[in-house]
Amino acid sequence: MSHDPAQTDVLIIGSGAAGLTAALHLAERFRVTVLAKGALNEGSTAWAQGGIAAVLEPGDTFENHVEDTMVAGAGLNDRATVEFVVEGAPAAIERLAALGVPFNMDGEALHLTREGGHSHRRIVHVDDATGWAVQEALIRAARAHPNITLLPDMVAVDLATSRHEQRYSGAGNVWGVYAFNRATDRVELFTARATILATGGAGRTYLFSTAPRGATGDGIAMAWRAGCRVSNMEFMQFHPTCLYNLEVKNFLITEAVRGEGGKLINPTTGKNFMPYYDPRAELAPRDIVARAIDAEIKRFGLDYVHLDISHMEPAFVRGHFPNIHEKLLGLGIDMTRQGIPVVPAQHYTCGGVVIDRDGRTDLPGLYAVGEVSQSGLHGANRLASNSLLECFVFGEAAARDIAARWADLPPPPAIRGWDESRVTDSDEEVVIKQNWTEIRRFMWNYVGIVRSTKRLERARHRIAMLTEEVADYYGHFRVTADLIELRNLLQSADLIVRSALRRKESRGLHYTLDYPETDAQALDTILVP
Repeated sequence: MSHDPAQTDVLIIGSGAAGLTAALHLAERFRVTVLAKGALNEGSTAWAQGGIAAVLEPGDTFENHVEDTMVAGAGLNDRATVEFVVEGAPAAIERLAALGVPFNMDGEALHLTREGGHSHRRIVHVDDATGWAVQEALIRAARAHPNITLLPDMVAVDLATSRHEQRYSGAGNVWGVYAFNRATDRVELFTARATILATGGAGRTYLFSTAPRGATGDGIAMAWRAGCRVSNMEFMQFHPTCLYNLEVKNFLITEAVRGEGGKLINPTTGKNFMPYYDPRAELAPRDIVARAIDAEIKRFGLDYVHLDISHMEPAFVRGHFPNIHEKLLGLGIDMTRQGIPVVPAQHYTCGGVVIDRDGRTDLPGLYAVGEVSQSGLHGANRLASNSLLECFVFGEAAARDIAARWADLPPPPAIRGWDESRVTDSDEEVVIKQNWTEIRRFMWNYVGIVRSTKRLERARHRIAMLTEEVADYYGHFRVTADLIELRNLLQSADLIVRSALRRKESRGLHYTLDYPETDAQALDTILVP
């Protein structure tokens, strides 16, 4: 270990694409500590099947990619941010290739696939497991760097701010984080001159989600409690095609299956139903496809619909989707011969902590990158394969800004340690499990793909009751990983519902029966603590 990880130059919370990209850029000059909630590769990055969007095909342009992103985002995107990210894509791909990411090739050129909402082939990929390959390459590079310390099994509890200084201050600076060490069952303090949140989204607020178990909105909840604005939390993306299997809860069937010719079929009628909902059929943006599947399921009383690519050559299917093909075969489904049962599932948090183009939040010393943030890139709906891209471009942007401002970032003052002198060990762990299940179920039923004011009010009422209960529990018992996650899950649910109730229109991923029209002017929903 090259330095004391508890007193570091830069602290990064999260070990996915955004966090490790920032770490590798910063480590050339600074000592960096990276905290991972579980294992280093357990975050959302490793689960990303599709790929990374970049303008590389002859005839494609940055302007086309920008336009596709704006159309998918229902006009709510910040155009300057979209241009910034899109123009940074080719260089990001180059750097990943240099790190050893084995992208699929087409002769001398990168093999490009196409996904819903894209006007060109521009998805760079590693078979159907791009995220895994990227994660492995980033971890390998980070482990090899003497200035980077990687600490797994550290669950962030709360940001250490000016109000935690031994000499109390109301300045609002962020000086690091209090984190629960799973190995010792104790909370430790980590301090730094700059802290980067790269904690991912809040997908686990929903019953069905493609997100890993740790996606409980930790960074969003911690930033909100510390005093950051949070924006556009009503825009929860539902991936249209998650495998319907009662044993395997969150196996994603990538967008590229539709991009390469897969059709959505109603198992009762045997008909391909997408053309009835949108002229772009299977290549419509995700929100439209998810709502179409939801409508078909409700109308016909189905448990699922079929995604069928069995009309393509078996060798083509196996060659393009080897991991999905193998996984499904193990479950008794041969995608070269039959349809795959699919349902929509929560997939991506488009809102988050408000940041600028340097990844800076409202609080001095605190940055946020990746899915935890709201940069203006995604608007009201994320375009497929723009998410990994955002991680690389903003991870580097935050690192660049920290390096440029280093002289102005003061060293952390003395911070009070974690105080657990007035709490005891819990004797009622069942409370946590019960509340966790309840939140995810009412969020799915009341704050899902199609919403109404009455449903949202019901969710708000339950959140109010649970908030009191969880606050009382948190005040009396020692923290555990499950309790920390429950507290953040509930805070995230509250922010989603508050934001959804504020939007009196339907736009992108927010579709409400009470306000089906889209307003002429696109405005962000901004919540101020």
